[in-house]
Amino acid sequence: MSEASLPAALGATIPQSPQNSWRRFCRWLIGLSGWKLVGEFPDVPRLVFIVAPHSSWWDGIWGLLFKVALGLDASFMAKRELFVGPLGWLLRRMGGIPIERSATHGVVEQMTERFRARERLWLGITPEGTRKPVRKWKSGFWNIARAAGVPIMLAYFHYPEKTIGIGPLIEPSSDLEADMACIREFYRPWHGKHRGTT
Repeated sequence: MSEASLPAALGATIPQSPQNSWRRFCRWLIGLSGWKLVGEFPDVPRLVFIVAPHSSWWDGIWGLLFKVALGLDASFMAKRELFVGPLGWLLRRMGGIPIERSATHGVVEQMTERFRARERLWLGITPEGTRKPVRKWKSGFWNIARAAGVPIMLAYFHYPEKTIGIGPLIEPSSDLEADMACIREFYRPWHGKHRGTT
């Protein structure tokens, strides 16, 4: 796929939204902005995908623009505090799932049950869990993927080149620390709006 273009269509098994006028508008906005998508989406019906570095509110804006422009029917987890008023309505319409970050004990079970109930589900998570720099990433995404028996797709922001990139699929092993080290190494070159990964 050309770095300067978006794919005309997604793979047959990828969850997709119905065609609508917003898709063309979002494609137009992305074209004006100079942002681009690099890499290829895996043609699989169910996965967890993570996106990093997450250092700005703009990450969510660009991510949602690309989601609509591509017709990707992906769900994503976000802090519960965002789901109030008109913004909360919009986020839910866009596939947002509110999460209570201080009570994560049931999140893995809830998300695993979602995967059991649906033939197609792409679930997005920011592994840092915050826009602030953190030394240790949260392992919830790994626990969900392993419990649900689905792969993890690595995606990244690289603001210096206005890029959202699609990386490899990772099959969770039985070794959390080894998997996390491999994943963190993949993200080393990429830089968000305000920082890279630490």
